[in-house]
Amino acid sequence: MSASLNLPRWYDLHTHFRQGANVASYIADHLAMGCAGALAMPNTQPPVALVNGPETDTAWSIESYRNILLNAGADAFDQLIIPLYLTKDTTPEMIDQGAESGLLKACKYYPPHGTTNSEHGVPMDYWIGGDVFRALEVNHIVLCIHGEEHGLFGSDYFDENQTAESVFYSDRLPRILDEHAELRIVCEHITTRVAAEFVSNATERVAATITPQHLLYTVGHLIQGLRYHLYCLPVVKFEQDLAALRKAVTTPGQTQFFAGTDSAPHTTKATECGCAAGCYTGGCAPQLYAMAFEEAGVDLESEDGKALFERFLCTNGPAFYGFSPSEKLFELRREPSQVETLQRDEGPLVPLPVGMERELTWTLTQD
Repeated sequence: MSASLNLPRWYDLHTHFRQGANVASYIADHLAMGCAGALAMPNTQPPVALVNGPETDTAWSIESYRNILLNAGADAFDQLIIPLYLTKDTTPEMIDQGAESGLLKACKYYPPHGTTNSEHGVPMDYWIGGDVFRALEVNHIVLCIHGEEHGLFGSDYFDENQTAESVFYSDRLPRILDEHAELRIVCEHITTRVAAEFVSNATERVAATITPQHLLYTVGHLIQGLRYHLYCLPVVKFEQDLAALRKAVTTPGQTQFFAGTDSAPHTTKATECGCAAGCYTGGCAPQLYAMAFEEAGVDLESEDGKALFERFLCTNGPAFYGFSPSEKLFELRREPSQVETLQRDEGPLVPLPVGMERELTWTLTQD
């Protein structure tokens, strides 16, 4: 009889449902993989840069985007969090009013031009020591950070000894914490040893999400054959970074690391201005996470191993964001399953691990 894990339905606390005709299918893929809720990224076009009110030509509101997602099937989630995209038009009053309304639970920092639809982002120095971050502190609003240093090029941006992420966690994040000691921060989709060690040594007010791809792959997997659908930002890194991330998530009793897939659908990866950033893991993320834990040496059939996995996938994230884990269960069974290229209106969508020489070794079922 194959091994099985019965787990609380989990929360994807960093994902992209985008906009347009296919939103319902992306939400359905999350529901089908035992997902009880999601934190949906605000880098739409236009960005989710207001809290209340109808959408405009230049901004959507959390309220308007939330209604779009609910109408597309997200009403089946127990939790749906939409962060406010921090732009030059964000004010402390917006934070105060959003917190009072109950709609605002988190804000999102994007380095300008650092990833998909991040051109509305403002350099971090603009925020450090300012009234917007102070309003986040006072109102206990989570700051979700895409932690890469803005404006680096060439080897300063990426080489074996330094990346835009390692610079951010060495130089910028310590300054944020010095100025805003009460700020609650999620360091999203971390990829480096520097970031993993920083979060591990920080207070309980600092946490991090880690994606399946950053627990499974290195830059070698990306460039060997130029696998477009593994290209994401921050890009997958080196073996020492992979080892550090695996150590972080498999440390007994850890409370600061949890699941956030950064699942991002792109039906066209190769574009005129470069490769679209984002891996799609809707439908298979828990299986990929389970494979990563086993590759890190965790025996998921043991009570201790299952507890480690459940903590990362199902309970740490809800605890940090202040809600209870799901009371409903889903099951992972140790038997192979298949993931295939999906056909969408705009074209084919290639999920991980298609073409990555790693077959799924777990199958997911739910009530």
